[in-house]
Amino acid sequence: MGRGRQKAKHTKVARELKYFSPSVDLTALERELKTSSNDEPDYEDKWADLYPEEVEDADGETGTTVVELEEVIETEDADEVGDQLGDIDDDGAAER
Repeated sequence: MGRGRQKAKHTKVARELKYFSPSVDLTALERELKTSSNDEPDYEDKWADLYPEEVEDADGETGTTVVELEEVIETEDADEVGDQLGDIDDDGAAER
């Protein structure tokens, strides 16, 4: 089939699709959309038990900020290092 005949055939099909409006049973469609299927299980977060729930502060903020977490980590790291090396005062003298 040549290009001219092929193009004419595609044009004919496109025109039929453009102007053809099939009859749609809207009541059946509405019934189908209204019925709720409980086939899908409720969403369950498998990681939820690993992370604490975020609690809203008095200011309306939730969770812990990165800065607060960094302060906790730095404090814990400093305490661990101090315990391993022996407690050292701020002036550099070892406590005994």
